[in-house]
This record gives sequence, structure tokens and C-alpha cells, in this order.
Amino acid sequence: MLAVIYRWRPKPGLEAQFADGWARVTRAIYENCGSYGSRLHRVEDGTWLAYARWPDKATRDACDHQEREGQRLMREAVEEDFPDLIMTIRDDHVVEPAGRTG
Repeated sequence: MLAVIYRWRPKPGLEAQFADGWARVTRAIYENCGSYGSRLHRVEDGTWLAYARWPDKATRDACDHQEREGQRLMREAVEEDFPDLIMTIRDDHVVEPAGRTG
């Protein structure tokens, strides 16, 4: 399994637009590309970080989710975009609490 960390610094005042764009793109990727979903986090240093899981690198590389509006919203709202961190999951001990999401 593959995990990817994405990181951005949204422009001040455009955080909600960024989050909306991210949600649209993430939904499209999950529904059309075979990802296992993603989580978006605000980091104390003012950046935002998303963690996504994929079955493998080939599935991620082949993704063409066609969510252009979400991409535009994100692009317009981002002040700084950091390189992706692509990782192979070696060991996983995350357990989701029953009945909890978000």
C-alpha cells in the first residue's frame, strides 16, 4: 500500500476556498481513481497537510479524476505548494474509533 503526504500554505483569507476545492478533488479521486481516501489537517505552522492512501503507485499515477473546478479553487487559494512525500506503508497500527468520522 502507498501513502502520500501533500502540503500547502493557503493564502490568508482563502482557507475555506482551499478546503472546498480539496474536498471536491478528494471526492472525485476516491470515486473515480481507486484511492482509499484522504484526510486534511491544519498544521500549527500555518500550512495544511493531507494524508492519502492508495493501493499502489500505479493506481495513483493513472488517476485522472477530471475535477477541474476543485483544482482551480485550490490553485487560486494556494500561496505555497510543497513537494509530495510518497511512502510505502511498512506497518500500520491505526485503528478507527467505532462510529466516528471526521
